[in-house]
Amino acid sequence: MNRTRVLVALAALAGGLCLAQAGAAADDKKDSGDNDFVMKASAAGLAEVNLSELAARLGSNPAVKEFAQRMIVDHGKANKELLGLANTKGFTPAKKMDAKHTEMRDKLAKMEGAAFDRAYMEGMVKDHEEAVKLFETQSKEGQDKALKGWAGEKLPTLKMHLKMAKDVANTVKGKSER
Repeated sequence: MNRTRVLVALAALAGGLCLAQAGAAADDKKDSGDNDFVMKASAAGLAEVNLSELAARLGSNPAVKEFAQRMIVDHGKANKELLGLANTKGFTPAKKMDAKHTEMRDKLAKMEGAAFDRAYMEGMVKDHEEAVKLFETQSKEGQDKALKGWAGEKLPTLKMHLKMAKDVANTVKGKSER
């Protein structure tokens, strides 16, 4: 009789452990989208600031320099907010720009004048198109309520940045080298 109870107890314990592991795996899967968002958004945010600091120094068109200053301020603020949220919620933010943006920075650093302005603004249009998509997805599908809400709050600003980037890109497009 005792032997039967021990076997039943062991079976129940093993079943409970399997359920606990399955639950933990589901939590990991649920959070992986949020973690992915934090990693991508923080890497992109760092890139916006770093590339814009370069544009503030190397840009030749006043509209490009003004746009760059706006990106430094807005994305710098958003980066701090995201870092605080990530730290509070236990998500892991990027510590540096991703490889794509590092390559872009290295390419831009070798340019000057109108060519720099065009390349920087083309990059800003593309980056903001990607950011809008990323933030739209997170604001609709994110699992963490605070992160989902934050992404939704940032969308209007990102859409405004995209419009500004397109406008400035059109201004500098086709201008000849100095």
